[in-house]
Amino acid sequence: MKKISILGSTGSIGVNTLDVIDRNPGKFEVWGLAAGNNIEVLAQQTRKFKPKMISLHNVSRLGELRALLGDQKVDIVAGEAGATQVATLPEVEIVVSGVVGCAGLVPTYAAVQAGKTLALANKETLVVAGELVLKSAQGKCDIIPVDSEHSAILQALNGENRDRIKRIILTASGGPFRTYTLEQMEHVTVKDALNHPNWDMGNKITIDSATMMNKGLEYIEAKWLFGLETQVDIIVHAQSIVHSMIEFVDTSIIAQLGIPDMRVPIAYALSYPDRIDCTLASLDLSALSKLTFEPPDYTRFPCLQLARDAMNIGQTMPAVLNGANEIAVQAFLDEQISYKEIPEIIRTAMHNHDVRPITCIEDVLEADRWAREETRKLITVTL
Repeated sequence: MKKISILGSTGSIGVNTLDVIDRNPGKFEVWGLAAGNNIEVLAQQTRKFKPKMISLHNVSRLGELRALLGDQKVDIVAGEAGATQVATLPEVEIVVSGVVGCAGLVPTYAAVQAGKTLALANKETLVVAGELVLKSAQGKCDIIPVDSEHSAILQALNGENRDRIKRIILTASGGPFRTYTLEQMEHVTVKDALNHPNWDMGNKITIDSATMMNKGLEYIEAKWLFGLETQVDIIVHAQSIVHSMIEFVDTSIIAQLGIPDMRVPIAYALSYPDRIDCTLASLDLSALSKLTFEPPDYTRFPCLQLARDAMNIGQTMPAVLNGANEIAVQAFLDEQISYKEIPEIIRTAMHNHDVRPITCIEDVLEADRWAREETRKLITVTL
């Protein structure tokens, strides 16, 4: 059985990963779980899957967690250092990185340095520190993407030489505001933005989908995963059935299709290069009335261009883009700023940043710290 640790076990990716494991008895063994603040779900997961070690980011709730677990035998650690311990357990072969945001960077990077196969759902790791992470992984471990789009690219590339890629085509659902006018976008609410038409995700990623920043971050991630020189195009595909495509030099296009369910790419990452039974409903092609494709609108969704700009500038700018976005999204969720102010604030933070080279993980963390502090100042001005 493959031994697995999960970072972000109580979030959407973590819960779905454990569901895949539960559907495939005898194939996987959970050795480590790391969570943020949801002690009730972490306790339930611990009782069911019996990991050797668990970590809780919120140190102040350790006493409550121990009380919930009773006499359950498990090592309990805490904080970023605890998550790093879970990610680097000697026996563990695969680490699933499902923590949302830059909070997952340090333990994810530690897993790579320890030579673990990385099932990567935390796209921010490559967004902010792509060069460092890939250099550390080279010749030491595999990085298997869990994002449905990057998983689709990996599957379409199976058996092909990467030199034959003409371009990567990332599909985007367009989110809940795909058909909204600029005037309608002036009045959207948090509830509106959280109402994604196809995917069931956590709040932060759902808002990123609404602004299309999620696709911008995936654009940066694709550049690192599949080659900086590779052309990456984005196309809006409202049905979320075609998860992404590759066009080869002979103009042939290979696409990966499937139901919009994160358990499918998770299962592929856990079993790569093999496949396992997800015991999910198959895609019913006969029930589909149509599959549509349209170009993205960079005017209505400026976060797409901000991400492209950050990637082109490089160095610390992607870390600033990501850090500013995380703070701006939380401010929107807290109803401190409007939907349309999210990209405006990110753009200003990027404009104010003095770009610097990245030579170590501390450079990334400092750029992230600066971006968060600067963005909070900008938000205060708007209040």
